[in-house]
Amino acid sequence: MNDQGADPTDPTDAPAVDVRCRNDPATRVRLTDRHFPDEHGTGFAVELHAEGLRARLDSVIAWAWGPDHPADFLDELAADYRGWEAERTWHTHRLALRAVFRPGGHVGLTWAVRPRIGRDASWEASVTTWLEAGEQLAGLASDVRRFLAPGDLTESRPSGGTA
Repeated sequence: MNDQGADPTDPTDAPAVDVRCRNDPATRVRLTDRHFPDEHGTGFAVELHAEGLRARLDSVIAWAWGPDHPADFLDELAADYRGWEAERTWHTHRLALRAVFRPGGHVGLTWAVRPRIGRDASWEASVTTWLEAGEQLAGLASDVRRFLAPGDLTESRPSGGTA
């Protein structure tokens, strides 16, 4: 992500984070269409792509005053690059991230989007992206932090896996 001088009318120049699965580059997640509903939150869309699947949810918000920032969650995973036992989770009202560690230094991030919380949800879609623990995950955390920061104009670049 580094879009100094981006043209706001050109969607290809808009700030975004692309997360590609290292095992299957067709499987990816894109955080895009960032906006600021107020000084305490950052809104964005989440797009999931995989063979036979395209899902988009436009109204995800990460709040500055929330218990955890998604970049903090990813930083913690990267710091534990030697691994952990149980599944770790982070969520907001419409986006959930589940992380598992596998031998060989690989982290599976399952990105799940849903229009509503709880039993009222009419659908849910998810994909899992596999990344290398440590440096690749730390890069993703940094990209997400910049993407969600107010006033940062940065360019899209792939995160995690090979582009």
